[in-house]
Amino acid sequence: MRCYFLRHGIAVDPEQWPGKDFDRPLTGEGRARMGREAKTIAELDLNLDVIVTSPLERAKQTAAIVAEKLKLQDRLVEDSRLGLGFEPSRLGEVLRAHPGAGAMLLVGHEPGMSLTIGRVVGGARIDFKKGSLACVSFTDPSSLTGELAWLVPPKLLAL
Repeated sequence: MRCYFLRHGIAVDPEQWPGKDFDRPLTGEGRARMGREAKTIAELDLNLDVIVTSPLERAKQTAAIVAEKLKLQDRLVEDSRLGLGFEPSRLGEVLRAHPGAGAMLLVGHEPGMSLTIGRVVGGARIDFKKGSLACVSFTDPSSLTGELAWLVPPKLLAL
């Protein structure tokens, strides 16, 4: 199984946002950049079975942009386990919730995404910037032991 991890795009600065953090959206620049990234992601032909997103607004917006570009809106699902506090045991739960998936895209937040990727690939330290995309291959997803196939920074995806 291939599991792709995508950190949400550039969001409104938390100190500039008057509402709840849960509702903090992408900036105009964040939406535009994610649109360019989504085009690149589509060209990668990842053969996704499902896109799973955190329920936080910035992640949902990111996932929606990618799902639209990939024409996978019908395969987009929201899962609170990808919200703040995401970690390996929650990853295991998400993977088990989609047993037939050969490839899935998870859209979430820091620090949970980099910590989870790092742990499942053997304790690596991952620099997972906003808009980064990583691919982890699992021979046996139930073991939560994977191999980092690649990590693409947002600047390359947005070219």
